Amino acid sequence: MTNYLSKSVKELNALLKSKEIKPIDLVNEAFSKIEENSYNAFITLNKEEAIKEALELENMEVDNLLFGLPIAIKDNICTKDLKTTCASHMLDNFDPIYDATVIKKIKDCHMIIIGKTNMDEFAMGSTGETSYFPFAQNPWNTSKVPGGSSSGSAACVSGRLTSLALGSDTGGSIRQPASFCGLVGLKPTYGRVSRYGLIAFASSLDQIGPMTTNVMDNAILLGAISGKDDNDLTSSDSEVTHFTHLIGEDVKGMRIAVPNYYMSDVINSEVRNKVKDIISLLEKNGCTVDYVDVPYLEYAIPLYQTIALGEASSNLARFDGIKFGHITDEFSNIEELYKKSRSEGFGAEVKRRIMIGSYVLSGENANIYFRKALKLRKEMTDALVKVFDNYDLIIGPTNTNVAYDFGLKTDDALKCFYDDLLTIPVNMAGLPGLSMPIGFNSEKLPIGMHIIGNYFKEDVIYKLASFIEKELDLDMNPKGGKIC
Repeated sequence: MTNYLSKSVKELNALLKSKEIKPIDLVNEAFSKIEENSYNAFITLNKEEAIKEALELENMEVDNLLFGLPIAIKDNICTKDLKTTCASHMLDNFDPIYDATVIKKIKDCHMIIIGKTNMDEFAMGSTGETSYFPFAQNPWNTSKVPGGSSSGSAACVSGRLTSLALGSDTGGSIRQPASFCGLVGLKPTYGRVSRYGLIAFASSLDQIGPMTTNVMDNAILLGAISGKDDNDLTSSDSEVTHFTHLIGEDVKGMRIAVPNYYMSDVINSEVRNKVKDIISLLEKNGCTVDYVDVPYLEYAIPLYQTIALGEASSNLARFDGIKFGHITDEFSNIEELYKKSRSEGFGAEVKRRIMIGSYVLSGENANIYFRKALKLRKEMTDALVKVFDNYDLIIGPTNTNVAYDFGLKTDDALKCFYDDLLTIPVNMAGLPGLSMPIGFNSEKLPIGMHIIGNYFKEDVIYKLASFIEKELDLDMNPKGGKIC
């Protein structure tokens, strides 16, 4: 079997331009690998259409870096005439009648959609285990969770079933699985990428972002999906720069902040020590690195539970058994129709979050909990943004630990929220954040580092990330073999 999908975007582009390979070669490799071991990464495959598109592209000019490359799409992003389930029984037979804006953009680049990837149901979870379908596996160790909610996209790219994927991030759902699976995953600045066509979990927190094997590919893919969209009133008209333009530049003189909270005893010692190694590396290369106190970070979990679940209860109210989605077979009145359709369609975790969200929005609770949480969110945002008055970037661990066994946290509904302890503040503030691999623990499981930038400074994040990537020169392929 060929192994083109372990190559970088620029390498594949050169091969396609020189006619050494064709798009169909990449598509065939993807489906061959999926047949060999899919890691349960996909819910729906797009094989017939992907092969058709690949053959059509053979006679076209290779006019951009992403031309003809296979990509996997998280299954909460709408794809016209291709099933979009959100990994839920509620939508297990839903065929959208339109493409999300990001899908239009990747189609404009003539990328080829291989399929829709597994995830936690309606993006609610941190392990992939709330999916209605068989859970996605971690290619580094299939007994370990791949992280969530973008579990399938992470498993797909880590297993080299495709080299590129899109995920979505509400509280860490791109960065946390990227950390667990040894990938580069970015949550862009809120508004950088259109949310039109993303089935909403929490609208003020959700963002679509790229998941890739290396930093350069991540920056290239972000450039393809970014930009103002009139269909999304929260999308920004901030200029879309060439996100690759700082990659390879000297990091000397950069000012880096490390929140003390991100290096506390809550963090596994092996993870903490790897981050300390990176701090030493940066200082050795002329960066200023300071430990700083950032107030309010300790309130990330209760803030998330209040705001995200309140928004979720509102967003998921549309699934009522009437307009679309699962409809119960047995009902005698409208109340039974609503109740049974939602009871049958939603899984336990989604029901739990809807109930909590409905409670915090009900009557006086909206003042007691939700509005108070919004005020505290503003304080947290101001505290994080103030750091950038003196520093270019913030760094720390992506997660408190590495990937763990399936079933370890299913006995306590609160445990999985703590997987996102270090990533949630970024969503609360709308800042960009990237996870990248910086090494392994004693079990040879990937450790991820978090790089947080100021608004619309993804290019600065990529500058530091690319330097660290080059210096470490890690082999992040679970099956071995250097990534170019």
